[in-house]
Amino acid sequence: MKVLVVGSGGREHALCWKIAQSPRVEKIYCAPGNAGISQVAQCVPYGAMEFEKLADFAKENQIDLTVIGMDDPLVGGIVDVFEERGLRVFGPRKNAAILEGSKAFSKDLMKKYQIPTAAYENFDDPRKALAYLETAKFPLVLKADGLALGKGVLICNTLEEARKGVRSIMEDKQFGAAGNRMVVEEFLTGREVSVLSFVDGKTIRCMTSAQDHKRALDGDQGLNTGGMGTFSPSPFYTKEVDDFCQKYIYQPTVDAMAAEGREFKGVIFFGLMLTEEGPRVLEYNARFGDPETQVVLPRMKNDIVDVFEACIDGTLDKLELEFADNAAVCVVLASGGYPVSYKKGYPIQGLEQFEHAQGYYVFHAGTARKEDQVVTSGGRVLGVTAVGDTLQQARANAYEAARWVSFQDMFCRNDIGKAIDEA
Repeated sequence: MKVLVVGSGGREHALCWKIAQSPRVEKIYCAPGNAGISQVAQCVPYGAMEFEKLADFAKENQIDLTVIGMDDPLVGGIVDVFEERGLRVFGPRKNAAILEGSKAFSKDLMKKYQIPTAAYENFDDPRKALAYLETAKFPLVLKADGLALGKGVLICNTLEEARKGVRSIMEDKQFGAAGNRMVVEEFLTGREVSVLSFVDGKTIRCMTSAQDHKRALDGDQGLNTGGMGTFSPSPFYTKEVDDFCQKYIYQPTVDAMAAEGREFKGVIFFGLMLTEEGPRVLEYNARFGDPETQVVLPRMKNDIVDVFEACIDGTLDKLELEFADNAAVCVVLASGGYPVSYKKGYPIQGLEQFEHAQGYYVFHAGTARKEDQVVTSGGRVLGVTAVGDTLQQARANAYEAARWVSFQDMFCRNDIGKAIDEA
């Protein structure tokens, strides 16, 4: 069969790499792709938001399955466009992708269906938000309602910080139209865990747990990013936690969306906080996480194409997910200045070392091909992933492999997975 993947980051590289392992797949295309993806798929020059052009391409090239990696096209309704054209596509429709597209919607859904989350208030008027802050308890969290590349969240320790945050989100539009509405949320403390799941509208199958590191610098300092590294599994995600989440969070979320007439088919990403009072939902995403995908898929034993098709066909209940009894760590190599401003076009050295290294992977996030060289073309450039028998071993392997690669102004966090030692 022929498969088209939509997107251009490390997540899409990991997806293409995993799809390529399926004996059912003879050809993979990726739109628009990147330099790393071009080694396993044919890149085609269409942007992720060019729905009609992508659908035309899928029709003309008799694509059997399209997999949407990114949030923007899902929230924009790409799945609806493909389905209207009679094309087979993996991902939620527009009315279900709102689970990620609007934080206000998802918070209201959790309140209505009693899914455990932080206390909150929604605002579409900055004056009302500022008035609310006067009696609020600190610290608190401000979240832009819409998509903001994982950066639309501000943690405010003081009233003055919160006032500035409201102005930057709602008045100065730091995150664009995503800040037309805003959620003011209780600040939760505990361990963060990410759980990705496959959903077919009624059945949910969870993948192995992971933990992301959002801040740019060591010690969780610096600005929020799209993610600087991950590890899987999380030693803090115990069977007791899983049992609670299955009963009170995972299935109730799928059932709530169905009850609202928003049947969800695709991937739901659960961002959880393990508080002293129990697990709470921090956020939902309507697609694979980045860079969580880069540590979850190397541990997955299933043919991922079978899982995609079960989600589309509503037969996920007949399938069990299997993961290797090992661990994986991903370290993101980024351009100096990320996530604010950075230069592009620097040649990358050392990539050839991954070609025959068993258990070591390099997933391209922001790369391009310039003549015969691979060069940097984004803030997050590469995700270096390694597996090991234990998390400590996987972490040592990932940092060893990160040293194989170099480019000008490269930086990474040196403490990805350090929390493992505290488990």
